[in-house]
Amino acid sequence: MPTQDNAPSQDKITLLMGGQAHSDWQTYRIDSDFLKAADAWQLSLGLPDGLFPVDAVRGAAIKVKMNDDVILSGRVDTVVRDVSRRGVTLSLSGRDDSAILVDCAAPIFSARQLSLDEVIASIVRPLGVKKIRIQADGITRNDRVHIEPGERAWDSLMKAAAGRGLHPWFDPDGTLVIGGPDYNQPPVANLIMRRDGQGNNLISLSDSRSIQGCFSELMILGQSHATSTSNKKLPTKPVDVAVPNSSSPKAYAVAFNTIEDDDEPAAISSASGQHNMKIKVSDPTVPYYRPQILTSGDVDNQEQLQYRAKKAMADARLSGLDIVAEVYGHRTPDGKPWTPGQRVRIQSELHGIDDIFFLMGRTFIGGRPGGATTQLRFKEDAVWIPDAFPKQKKGKKSSQKKGKDQIKPVDLPAQKTQ
Repeated sequence: MPTQDNAPSQDKITLLMGGQAHSDWQTYRIDSDFLKAADAWQLSLGLPDGLFPVDAVRGAAIKVKMNDDVILSGRVDTVVRDVSRRGVTLSLSGRDDSAILVDCAAPIFSARQLSLDEVIASIVRPLGVKKIRIQADGITRNDRVHIEPGERAWDSLMKAAAGRGLHPWFDPDGTLVIGGPDYNQPPVANLIMRRDGQGNNLISLSDSRSIQGCFSELMILGQSHATSTSNKKLPTKPVDVAVPNSSSPKAYAVAFNTIEDDDEPAAISSASGQHNMKIKVSDPTVPYYRPQILTSGDVDNQEQLQYRAKKAMADARLSGLDIVAEVYGHRTPDGKPWTPGQRVRIQSELHGIDDIFFLMGRTFIGGRPGGATTQLRFKEDAVWIPDAFPKQKKGKKSSQKKGKDQIKPVDLPAQKTQ
């Protein structure tokens, strides 16, 4: 497929470590992906003078810059010093600042009545993470928080964020962000692949669609502990969720069922908690019956279970589509580095694609002699983390019919007592 936009990149990748700057890499590979717990990086440097830098040690704090833009902050995991007849080579690899949360156990603690930001700070601050930002509308309060001995900090962080329907990641400057994307942002680029080659700016484009991991309906079962506040039974009520390719959010109902195992009405009080809470949602894009049941052993209330159910169905639907593109250089047409969270329009005559997609991850690849390229990984737009900004309009209009592929509710009427 002819490609016109193949100008060489002028971006320079620089590693800042121990007060020194290192560049002119033989090869480099730098990841950033919302769905990966820690973003990895690998750099290889030839040393004509045969002297290894003394500041290249495991655990060293680093920053990776592309010209003046910081694209990653983290630490060195592994240092490899290779000497052969071909020359002297230094290879460094590591991860971003989330690595310590992935590797290490969370502080053991139990607490009550903490807001989400307080829970997050209690988990990550003892491990050296100081910069935290909540990127969402509305913060829930956790009636009870308990960290088990040996529980990884990242797992505790994921669990706390999921209770509000959110996700954690690290910005390039080392800030921990808890939240979700803003689907109101306009597309940053048009990626084009035409048969005649006119306007093409893609090296390659792969479209993969799978039913594995997708479900026609998903039910989540949960129970809550005894709380200090009254847990009243919530009626079926509308909640706003993201609807792909729609100019405004749609409302769908979530039904709650609180019935005891012995078919007696559930005891809902501050003394006993709640049992047999159920929420079921369906995905009309799955063409045949594929049910799934998940459990949430201890939730604070029905609202928290609702957030978990909606996020679980969104994650399941997200697994059905993967689009991988490769482009020249590391920047969008307006000069900004490719960054997860951007929205991009993709037009491919061969694939029959003409729509906006969400950039979930990217990998900068470069060095001598191949030059700089970027691998872009896309998912369906306005599906991931639907509850971060529930009052905002999400997504843009497209040629698809409104609500055609909307995630829909399945009512769960309360069982009758005998």
